[in-house]
Parts: sequence; C-alpha cells; structure tokens
Amino acid sequence: MSLRLKNFDTPEPRSDVCGSFKEIDLARAATDRLHAPLNDNPWTVEIFGIDGTGERRLATIRIGGEDVGNILIREGLARRWPDGDKFWCE
Repeated sequence: MSLRLKNFDTPEPRSDVCGSFKEIDLARAATDRLHAPLNDNPWTVEIFGIDGTGERRLATIRIGGEDVGNILIREGLARRWPDGDKFWCE
C-alpha cells in the first residue's frame, strides 16, 4: 500500500521541477530526516481515504502524538499543504 502523507508537502526527489537542484537536495534531506525517528521510535498511522490520483491512501504518521509533517515543517524541510510556499523553488 502506498501512502500520501496528509497536510504537508516536501520537495520531489526524482525531478527538477523548480529549475535547480535545491529541490532534489532538500527532498533527500527530508527523506533522511523522516527515516531517523521512524526507525528509532514507535509510531502510528491514521488512514483518511484515497488521494486525488486514486492510487495512494491519505495518511498521517504520528510519533509520540506529533504529526511527522510538523517535524519536517519546523525544520524547514517541508511546507504546509496546500497553502505553504514552495520555498525550495526560490
């Protein structure tokens, strides 16, 4: 099962959408940052339905009650979805 994490957006690692490699570098950093707490802590997944593509389940992953998206946003590795700026495109 593939998941789309809800309420935040990270840079894409497989494309150069913004015209520079800043996005790819930040995507790799966000992935690495997310793996660390997931590997070292108990976590839960809440499923909310299917995303707009119809291929992934919308979900929230929580560690100690905190949405992992908030960790990435706080550390400058993600943005709020859909209203946050794609700062990696600047």
